[in-house]
Amino acid sequence: MSESRHLLADLQASAPEVQLGLSRAGVQGVEKAIRLRWGGAEKLISAEIDCTVDLDPQQKGVHMSRFPELFEEAIDHVVLEEAFLVEELAEHIARHIVARQAAGRAEVRISARYPLGRRTPVTGLATQEMIALIGIAAASESNVRRVVGVEATGINACPCAQGLVRGRASERLLEAGFDDADVERILELVPLATHNQRGRGTLYVGTEQPVNAEQLAAIVEGSMSSPVYELLKRPDELFVVEHAHLQPRFVEDSVRISLRSVLERYGELDGGDFLLARQLNFETIHSHEVVAERYGTVGELRAELRDGEATARHTELREWLAG
Repeated sequence: MSESRHLLADLQASAPEVQLGLSRAGVQGVEKAIRLRWGGAEKLISAEIDCTVDLDPQQKGVHMSRFPELFEEAIDHVVLEEAFLVEELAEHIARHIVARQAAGRAEVRISARYPLGRRTPVTGLATQEMIALIGIAAASESNVRRVVGVEATGINACPCAQGLVRGRASERLLEAGFDDADVERILELVPLATHNQRGRGTLYVGTEQPVNAEQLAAIVEGSMSSPVYELLKRPDELFVVEHAHLQPRFVEDSVRISLRSVLERYGELDGGDFLLARQLNFETIHSHEVVAERYGTVGELRAELRDGEATARHTELREWLAG
């Protein structure tokens, strides 16, 4: 048995038939219970962790006979000793993998479901909403970059369909004998029907500056027509529906508002820091979904907002993590 393991290790270290380096090789979907620090408190929650390393063109493969053990060791070492912010935990694991795997570069992504206590908007009842906390880190012997992110759910009311309903309602009111001024007044007072889309917003911030993930979640929810709540009494339900229909937004609107909001909230971000916003809406009157995304450095985004002209370059996450 020991001889077979020795031969396998030698095979993994040998030159491959096709000598190309690999950007990523490793494991994904490692499920762990981790302790996270949040606002002075600690919570034990479930997380999914992906860990990969780069692979030299002269090496056939990662030493898979030892690879899972190294990841388990890295994860257990940092998970059991201390509670971290999610991005700090990703960095610690990435650094550990580089040191123990003798890799040029390691990348770690952690996604953890985290409960946030909320109050319903009218009745003030306590409810719990789940968001995803995301930590990403890329580490080498000389450099590390990390990202904190969130995914949160909300609702978007479609502006396009609402515009069609407004036009038809205006025609019917005029035909019923209301004058133009009355029609405009009625349409201002009465929320107009449209189809709703439950949406999932994502926001990543790559920086060395301290960033509060709960504030990021609030920014994502605020970029949509309305937040959603697991628990709603009738007055709360009325508030959410009316609020959403008075603030209709496309997926594109949500992405742009989210990015502008984080730039306003974190004015201290460096021009070389990274932002990504994504909005995925689950359609109700179509069988497909709709999505919008924008990413780039803070400097690229600030310049475009300032000048009103499209920038030729949109720096991607993978590129930014590589430094």
